[in-house]
Amino acid sequence: MSAHLSSIPPKLQDLLDDFAFISDRTQRQDYLIDLADKFSSVRVTPDIASRPYDESHRVPACESDAFVWAQENADGTLNFRFDVLNPQGLSAMAVCSVLGEACSGAPLAQVAAIPSDIVFTLFGKDVSMGKGQGLMGIVNMVTYEARRRLQAES
Repeated sequence: MSAHLSSIPPKLQDLLDDFAFISDRTQRQDYLIDLADKFSSVRVTPDIASRPYDESHRVPACESDAFVWAQENADGTLNFRFDVLNPQGLSAMAVCSVLGEACSGAPLAQVAAIPSDIVFTLFGKDVSMGKGQGLMGIVNMVTYEARRRLQAES
């Protein structure tokens, strides 16, 4: 376990620890499908945004047309919501489910510290370049929102 991950949200660290023990590709895919099935719990609601979405929320380079919203909570933390327009975008849905669950309500400094390469911990080293870029883009949008709020506070 690399030391730089200790400052990320604990829920995310727990999940990454779980994935670290999965060496079987089929098991990993099954776990990711289970995560993608939970996507509805982090999907953007009509009170936040409706289609067509503002392009400022679009994840650059994501082949699954993912979008990210960050809403401020009363305590200064953020609540993350997502949409993935491609119904085949299971990997994007899985990443959104993970990030929405682990980062909503977490301290901004922990969210800002998430390295984009967690994508490889979740999906394995053999994820394609295009898919990897899109998935890291989702992570980067989430961490960007946290960093932006932290800079505004200082």
